[in-house]
Amino acid sequence: MAKLAGRPARLKRGQFLAEGPQAVREALKLHQERLSAGAPGVVTEVYASESCLERFPEFEELAQGTNARMATDDVLAAMADTVNPQGIVAVCRFVDVSLAEVLDARPRLMAVLCQVRDPGNAGTVLRAADSAGADAVVFTASSVDIYNPKAVRSTAGSLFHLPVVLGVDPAELAAACKARGIGILAADGYGQLDLDVLQDESARRRLTGDGFESAYDLAEPTAWFFGNEAQGLSDEELHLADHRVAVPVYGAAESLNLGTAATVCLYASARSQRRAGVAAGQSHTE
Repeated sequence: MAKLAGRPARLKRGQFLAEGPQAVREALKLHQERLSAGAPGVVTEVYASESCLERFPEFEELAQGTNARMATDDVLAAMADTVNPQGIVAVCRFVDVSLAEVLDARPRLMAVLCQVRDPGNAGTVLRAADSAGADAVVFTASSVDIYNPKAVRSTAGSLFHLPVVLGVDPAELAAACKARGIGILAADGYGQLDLDVLQDESARRRLTGDGFESAYDLAEPTAWFFGNEAQGLSDEELHLADHRVAVPVYGAAESLNLGTAATVCLYASARSQRRAGVAAGQSHTE
């Protein structure tokens, strides 16, 4: 089981580790949901200490249908990637889905991670996408393995909440998005469009209903491209976007880190989409 901390073993077995109460709880919830729907479960094994079950008695019910066993803290520490896995570890099947499955569901908001290499950053963006209500997170080829233990921990359970697609070619993704009317925005510190201006224009359009046109309507279905932590998006990736959008920096900081920039961008789209949906609903009832 400890070998699942390494990528070769994960790929061979199609399994990964979820460590700690939060991640294991969300994995087990998804497991039970899939079983109720007649689909294969997600969790195959659960190992928990007696003290953990005393603190979180709900795990006994959630772990039904899995191979659940008691284990000492020392045994759990040997199994897990962290020194202290907080008393519980689960072995899970891969949960990623195909790009076709995501696109067929008509997504309105997606986060696309292009050659993002740091597992902590990848997990943070996935968690932000989940919080913003995004429909999927897509990792291009050469990005970090989202099943890396650090990445899984960084998602804080969000890995089990929304569809994740792995190993996608950016050009193929862009073509598929454009064919379905999904706009592509590249988060770029040197972008010609200002995110604050786009948000202001979106609010004006919603409040006045005057048909005001802007370079891009944030309420439209959108895939945000986020680039590598050090180099950002490559020229090829930037050219795939409909627009390059900069998050304005008003202080003395050189730039925002990947996780922060992605959170700001995703929430800007999510807010515009939700406000537009509310406005449309009100107009239909008048």
